[in-house]
Formats: sequence, C-alpha cells, structure tokens
Amino acid sequence: MIESIPNVSDGSRLDVIDALAEAVQHVPRVLWLDRSSDRSHNRTVFTFAGEPRTLEQAALVLIERALPLIDLRAHRGVHPRMGAVDVMPFVPLDGASMADCVDLARRVGSAVGQAFEIPVFLYEEAATATHRRHLDEVRRGGFEALAAKLEDPRWKPDFGPSVPHSTFGAIAIGARAPLIAFNVNLDSDRIDLARRIASAIRERDGGLFAVKALGLPLPSRGIVQVSMNLTDYQRTPPAAAFEAIDRQARQYGVQVLESEIVGLVPRAALAGTTAEALKLKDFSADQILEVRLAAALRSARG
Repeated sequence: MIESIPNVSDGSRLDVIDALAEAVQHVPRVLWLDRSSDRSHNRTVFTFAGEPRTLEQAALVLIERALPLIDLRAHRGVHPRMGAVDVMPFVPLDGASMADCVDLARRVGSAVGQAFEIPVFLYEEAATATHRRHLDEVRRGGFEALAAKLEDPRWKPDFGPSVPHSTFGAIAIGARAPLIAFNVNLDSDRIDLARRIASAIRERDGGLFAVKALGLPLPSRGIVQVSMNLTDYQRTPPAAAFEAIDRQARQYGVQVLESEIVGLVPRAALAGTTAEALKLKDFSADQILEVRLAAALRSARG
C-alpha cells in the first residue's frame, strides 16, 4: 500500500476540481482518502492510496484530465507552483518500502514525460542529483522562470523535453516520508512580519529541524499566514511549530488567529496535544490518516 498526495494548481473552480477528483476515483482499486482546496493558494491537495500499478494508472489519468482544464498562463495564487499538477509524491504505507516508492516515481515520471511531453523532475528519495533533492530548489522561480531554468544543463529534466509545456509547465514527482502541511494564520496583515517569523522557524535559516516555511498573504481575508511543511513530525511535531510561531508573534504584539492542517495527518503527529491547543480550524478525527484509510478499506471490501 502506497499513498499519493498530488497538489493541483486550482483551488477555486469547483467544476475543475470535481472533474479531476472523479477521474481518479474511477480508476479501479483506488482508495480515495481526501481532497482539500484553498482559494488564496489556488491549490488543491488530493490524497489517495493503492498498490503501485493502481497508483501509476491514477497518476496518468489525473495528468491527462488536468491538461485541457488548467492553464498556468492564467493562474494566480500565493502558493509557489511550476505545474498544473505541481507535485506528486509517493509515500510508503503498510507493506511498502521507500524503494518501492522510488521505483514508482521513476516509472510514472518516465510515462508522463513520454506520453504528455511534460518536463519531469524527480525529487526527495527519487532524486538523481543532490541539488535536485529538495522541492523548494526544484520549484524555485516557479512557472514564470521555468523556460530559463530548463536552459541550464544542471536543470535538464529527468524525463520529458527541456522546454516547459506551454500550459502545464513541469511537474515534480518523488518519494518521501510522511509530511504534514500545517498553516498558522496571524491576526495581522503585515506580510513582512509573516516572512520574518517564517525565516526564524525554518530549518534552512537556523530554526526548527525539518521545518520548511513561507510567509504568505491571504488577500481575501486581510490576514497573513505562516505556511509550513513539517517533513519529520517525530522531530518537530505541529505542537512544537505552533508554539514557536506563537512565541515569535507575541514578541511583535500579534496573536495567532487559528491554524489548519491541509489534507490528512498521522495520528502520532498529534500525540500530547489537542485541536484546541493548536487552535485548529474545522478539525475532526476524519482528518487522521489511519481513520480515513480504515474507512476506505472497509468500503472497498463491501
């Protein structure tokens, strides 16, 4: 059993998001787990699971369906992106190894490059070079800088052409450990403050281990957000990241308004804390990975 969590560059057009979800759900033996959309990010995260061959088929179906529906030339959103289906990680669950996910990422990448003429970068455990391992480096510059980036021999795609697809862009496909997408919203409209806090807590700037963070505006709400990926929740769980942001914000006289988990979260990541302590917005037990996976398996068995 392997989990796939593709991120799609549309979080506002319900008809498009529905069409993409339905395309995946119609693939035989796919265990559909979750979808989560954000209008400000203009991004949707899908979560589904299955055996490797099932996920390979689902990945190709999703990309094929997205091609005529999403044109990045017209895309606007606060989240970094370089592709219509921007990133597609594979994560080992029961009975699967990281090597299985690496093999799957490379098979899918080869098929995407060949079938759709989309540039494909392999990242994390599937990466073919050290400088291409981290997603933020692969995606740096976004769709707008992609053509120039692909002219650099160091950024020749692992599969597909060395020019962007005119509407789709490029895609990062990888294998990784479980990751938690965790956002903390501040009761402020100061983007400089959000960026300062993000820099203080992220690992690359000397902050918390296994934390990637950006300060982002949420224009529709008039507030700012510290948007994070927690890449090793055993070392830095959501509670530790929340406490660090809360402490930083208070130093500037700003309150944490709320937080959110995008997609699903392993049960162990919330051990020792509560939704109330984290000010989690609209959180329920249904967002726990093990709960959703058990329900999907029961449904599949009839």
